Amino acid sequence: MFYSVLRQTSKIYSEPIWTELAVYASAFLFVKNRGQSMPFLHGFRRIVYEYQPLVDAVLRVVGVEENASPQGRNSNMEEEGALCHSLVELLEKESQSVVFQEGISYALFKVAEHGLVYAAEVLLRYGADLNFEDPVSYYNPLHIAVLRNRPEMVKALVRHGASICKRDRIHDCSPLDLSSEELERLPCLHLLLDLGADVNARDKTGKTALLHAFAISDGITVNNTANIQLLLEKGADVQAATKEGETALSSLVFLVKEALEGNAEDVREVGRFCLAVTRLLLVHGADPSCCDGEGADGEPSLTQTCLEHFDLLFPLAVLLLQSGASFRCSCRGAPCWTGPGLVFGRLAAALQENPDPEVAGETFARAELLLDLAQVTTPTLPVTCRLDPPVVSEQDRHGQAVLDFRHRVWDRTGPPALRCLCRASIRQSLQPWPLESKVQALPLPDRLKEYLVPELTYQPKPGQDCFKPHLPSR
Repeated sequence: MFYSVLRQTSKIYSEPIWTELAVYASAFLFVKNRGQSMPFLHGFRRIVYEYQPLVDAVLRVVGVEENASPQGRNSNMEEEGALCHSLVELLEKESQSVVFQEGISYALFKVAEHGLVYAAEVLLRYGADLNFEDPVSYYNPLHIAVLRNRPEMVKALVRHGASICKRDRIHDCSPLDLSSEELERLPCLHLLLDLGADVNARDKTGKTALLHAFAISDGITVNNTANIQLLLEKGADVQAATKEGETALSSLVFLVKEALEGNAEDVREVGRFCLAVTRLLLVHGADPSCCDGEGADGEPSLTQTCLEHFDLLFPLAVLLLQSGASFRCSCRGAPCWTGPGLVFGRLAAALQENPDPEVAGETFARAELLLDLAQVTTPTLPVTCRLDPPVVSEQDRHGQAVLDFRHRVWDRTGPPALRCLCRASIRQSLQPWPLESKVQALPLPDRLKEYLVPELTYQPKPGQDCFKPHLPSR
């Protein structure tokens, strides 16, 4: 309906009015899709009729077309000098215009997008506004320079007084937030942190740059591992949470669950990302076994999620247990969940989904390995899982196999030996993970050092080093 009116209008009015209405149409749809008001339509009209000609003239002088893709330009100093001279001549000629200030400020936004530092320097010398906001996106020149990964432009704008903590009015994103969201913006992320940007600054929802990096990562098309690593190294709070309780770990749990529904290739790719960022979080003190919230509405922890699908998320479950993750909920203890209970439960479900003897044998082997790894840090497995074993019929051979396995586990789980208790105590005192370098520094014989870190000798079997998709029985 809106466009049909515009088409009828175009038959009556001249081309300029059609151009303006087309701009209004774009603005209308832009804000309609976001449920927002349209406070900037007046800004569109001013651009089209008042200072757009000056902006176009500036862009022509510096060799950029208005609708050109912002790929940046390679030019030598002699060429830049000539362009600067031409730009100065144009600005001197237009300096008495009533829209001169607004025109060169919008031109600054455009040249910042294209990374033309020399042109930006000239425009700033003539009074261009560093805080000018694009009337569509409400980004300022520094925002757009970060979005297009123009570190030299970022440096120049900050040198002239641009605020590195200025947030846009639509998404409330700071330059640091924007730089954290794409791997290609890593140079700008480095620069902003070096310039003193607050790594733990929060937007109106409580989201930090680290949470921005996690929220947008899917492990396939967007892989922000390097951004996440840099933020953590610069002091990002690994425990930071939004007002709704979103954390780095909860974002990771969501991604892990989502990955199970993908195809084999995507699941492997997501798995590599999840393993990499989990290592980073563990190194910086994250607790993967603490559940968020309470009751049925609470979010499961990363350890709980991995053990609930240990046969599919095996490498991540191994990593968590090797790092010393608690084998029960570290916030509310055994009443919330215990590792053995989750392992036995998933074991029974996995055998129901795929009763193939070879697959079943592999699943049992993985379950046994996880229980052995858990006992390195937790010599005494949670006793609550010893109680009330499941009742299975004689005809349920899968249930009986799980029950027999359960009995074998408990039969060999007597009071832990003193050496096991000592190993667990020493490992706990050396946290956070990784422990290898810390163990090597201890005044102990090599054989005892090897005993303290048995994970160093672990070698995954073929197929055990990647995630697998969830293929429920039909």
